[in-house]
Amino acid sequence: MIEILTPTEVDRARRTGALVGTILQTLRERVGVGTNLLEIDAWTKTMINDAGATSCYVDYAPSFGRGPFGHYVCTAVNDAVLHGLPHDRTLADGDLLTLDLAVLLDGVAADAAISFVVGHADQPESEAMIDTTRRALAAGIAAAGPGARIGDISHAIGTVLSADGYKINTEFGGHGIGTTMHQDPHVANTGRPGRGYQLRPGILLALEPWIMADTATLITDPDGWTLRSATGCRTAHTEHTIAITDDGADILTLPG
Repeated sequence: MIEILTPTEVDRARRTGALVGTILQTLRERVGVGTNLLEIDAWTKTMINDAGATSCYVDYAPSFGRGPFGHYVCTAVNDAVLHGLPHDRTLADGDLLTLDLAVLLDGVAADAAISFVVGHADQPESEAMIDTTRRALAAGIAAAGPGARIGDISHAIGTVLSADGYKINTEFGGHGIGTTMHQDPHVANTGRPGRGYQLRPGILLALEPWIMADTATLITDPDGWTLRSATGCRTAHTEHTIAITDDGADILTLPG
């Protein structure tokens, strides 16, 4: 299902997105060397509850996971890239951490992810990967707007990823979002321009370029959720929820 939101629903999505962005920013400021992944999950739970929002993850049980997820934020470290299940792990200086968060507020969902290096260790390769995903996301957002097609966004994202030498996995990518977290259309991180669904105002998309340093192959942890690079290489992931408007695309998941 591709959902077209009303202007009122889009306004509510802006509030949800601002909450997601603010929680992620707060977590980024709190996390440091010695932080446990379960602490991050507990902080997230408190912030979601205090805002009167609902987690999109706790009861989430899709076909590709061993559900329900049972936690409030995805925490992926180093070679983990997607659906990182929080567990008893203490972060070390130089770890590359991805936090992925989706919440529902006033009946509308928003979804975003950030990657960053913990502590003060010099990690130029990790920082370069993170920068690539950020630039790819910016390119995808720039390609979105009324009349554009999904393939235009995918092509813009994939052009940046490929130019920086990364192999692209198309099993998981961006997606529609609205009154539920995951909807059609699928937005692959590479594609052909001029192809796919044509966008119109009221559509929300979660765009999420993610990469692995030297492979496009994923493996699944025994926890049934966490997806890692098959070679053990580092990974990065950046995501925003955007709204298609009459004038282009608005980023909803910036901090409020």
